Amino acid sequence: MPLEIVRIPVLSDNYVWLVHEPVSGETMAVDPAVAEPVLAEAQQRGWQITQIWNTHWHPDHTGGNAVIREATGCTITGPAAEAERIPTLDRLVSEGDTVALGAVTARVLDVPAHTAGHIAYHFVEDHAAFVGDTLFAMGCGRLFEGTAEQMFANMRKLEVLGDETRIYCAHEYTMSNGRFALSVEPENAALVSRMAEVTAMRERDEPTVPTTIALERATNPFMRASSVAELAERRAAKDRG
Repeated sequence: MPLEIVRIPVLSDNYVWLVHEPVSGETMAVDPAVAEPVLAEAQQRGWQITQIWNTHWHPDHTGGNAVIREATGCTITGPAAEAERIPTLDRLVSEGDTVALGAVTARVLDVPAHTAGHIAYHFVEDHAAFVGDTLFAMGCGRLFEGTAEQMFANMRKLEVLGDETRIYCAHEYTMSNGRFALSVEPENAALVSRMAEVTAMRERDEPTVPTTIALERATNPFMRASSVAELAERRAAKDRG
């Protein structure tokens, strides 16, 4: 049976993902910024949160950890390289490790750049990846603690997950990312078409993620950058606004 994945909008533009494995009944929260909406959604669905998976240390990804664990007794998994900055972690993981949710297993990928120890979780058989703030719809994370070289490598690592792989990122940044992407590739027909669709979705207050590797390969200026230098130039231009 496939995973059931629920989007929970919190704060101004964050998404927490609630992932339910129906065979075992286990439920996991990805990057809970806050606790209350996550606990409420799980309770409404009759799900028991048994795990939290963190992708990186930022408070808008870990702020709900302690309260959710106190309420549920769940275990918390996160990046080994950021253990000192996430004191609630029970299990430390890095590339090469696997994490199980009931009958389903995800592999851990190291994707540093936004933060020094950022990781992602890839459910190979379910064609789903939880990437935190590394890859966004038509965007990538700011290089707060890493380099353009690292982010360029991340794009190469993620683009080979398969075109059908759904990418679950942690923010609704698609409109601003798309406007920047159009400034880079105004003649990209796939991008023009996608932005028209995204604009209509946001006007209806609909979410624009998850995205897919296929969409990002066609329209994301950071995944489409041909070199480290080009990615660095594009990231600097996006940061300037």
